Amino acid sequence: MSSLAPLHHSPGHGSQDRTRTSPWWSPRQVPWGVLVAALAGAAAWAPYVTKPLSSDEGGFLMVAAQWSPGTSLYGDYWVDRPPLLIQLFDLAGGAVGLRLMGMLAVVVTVLLAGRVGHQLAPWSRSVPVWCAATAAVFLSTPLFGIGEVDGEVLALPFVMAGLAAALQAYADPVGRNSRTWWLLAGASGACAALVKQNLLDVFVAVAVLTVLMVRAGASRAVVRRAAYSVVGAGVVTALAVGWAAARGTDPVELWDAMVTFRFQAAAVIHASSTATTPGRAIGMTLAALLSGAIPIVLLLGSTFLLRRRFTRAHALAVALLAWEVVGVVGGGSYWLHYLIGAVPGLVVAVAATLTHSRLHRFATRALVALAAVSAVVSLGLVVHAHPTWREDAAVESYLRTHAHPGDTGVMAFGHPDVLRAAGLASPYEELWSLPVRVRDPQLAELTRVLEGPARPTWVVVSGSTLATWGVDDRNAQAALVRLYHPVTALDGYTVYLLDGVPGQR
Repeated sequence: MSSLAPLHHSPGHGSQDRTRTSPWWSPRQVPWGVLVAALAGAAAWAPYVTKPLSSDEGGFLMVAAQWSPGTSLYGDYWVDRPPLLIQLFDLAGGAVGLRLMGMLAVVVTVLLAGRVGHQLAPWSRSVPVWCAATAAVFLSTPLFGIGEVDGEVLALPFVMAGLAAALQAYADPVGRNSRTWWLLAGASGACAALVKQNLLDVFVAVAVLTVLMVRAGASRAVVRRAAYSVVGAGVVTALAVGWAAARGTDPVELWDAMVTFRFQAAAVIHASSTATTPGRAIGMTLAALLSGAIPIVLLLGSTFLLRRRFTRAHALAVALLAWEVVGVVGGGSYWLHYLIGAVPGLVVAVAATLTHSRLHRFATRALVALAAVSAVVSLGLVVHAHPTWREDAAVESYLRTHAHPGDTGVMAFGHPDVLRAAGLASPYEELWSLPVRVRDPQLAELTRVLEGPARPTWVVVSGSTLATWGVDDRNAQAALVRLYHPVTALDGYTVYLLDGVPGQR
């Protein structure tokens, strides 16, 4: 008998759960309910395929298209995101390709959620279906900011793959393939973090599973196998950093962007942000409540009141959700799509409550069903309210119509999607507003760009000036007034044109 023998109990007996080795699913073994959930998740994204790009989507595509050795972190632009995310946007190529990539990520995530449910309850035919349904529901609701292909969406398949690999290794700790599964878990976890740096869920899961093995009396040799996850993560990270360096991204500057900048940004947001930030925090909390996410978490918490049947699913769910809350709240900006990062924890929480008491099984199914109704209703309302999905259309149209080949532009601050839609490159390396507030709060770099030989042809400002929270705009505004003149005001923006530019504008 293996050193993990104490883990092998029938579900519902004592404080442990049954861990049984199960073969990796073949296509024939995937329950039809899991397949239906995956298709439903993809269908929910169909209305967004032709939606104009969001600020992040347009900006990442803009960065990816010119990523080569240049003057900044990624070519001539700077962004606080990992290299694998930029590489995925490079592969997507454009808006439609990106949305199709997002749909594929949803399908893979839902399928792997079903697999994780099977591993957590291999004796159950229904748990995998409900876990897949949970992933599909929360990847289909506008209350989680769906429709925008961002880091969270593209990282989730790697997170779920890493969880599945770690659980497979844990289920067969002395098997000949256990080292390979731990390697794959670490590699998948690293890929997730290289898409969205705060999605470290796989490593949280590996740590929890290792502790469970130790508590179950596993031998040192078995526990040491979990260290192969570190090897897998290290190899993938080294390859990614090397690939980025070959394209001109300095490893030290990359660390600064991915890690150091996030702490600096949190401090700036805390010190200088306007009332809209706490307003978004309230909105995010309401979204988590109305979507059904908070009720599922509360239901998980209620299982501990009974003080029985504490399974590895419970341990994983608590650890994952705790880390995911840190990731959602720690960013400080409280955008709805941050909630997508909580999907793995919600999936495991559903598996935990479904393997608890009969009352919890009933309540879990009811909550997931109500969450599905919430997703359908909110999706219908959003699609009905925004039939054309147009954002900043007037500014984009004006710039496209009046810009000439070779023109450049600056959006002050943010909305690089407008520049991309207008076909304008930016001589200013900051395409988003938060990096401006953290890295150029005196607008010294922007002032040098406006006054330099490569000054932009067009400058678009929100309102009528460069003034915004967290920056000192005096010198840059003086340069703007001295060298540019306003030509139109559209969508709440003022468009400035460089003085002395030849040709009819």
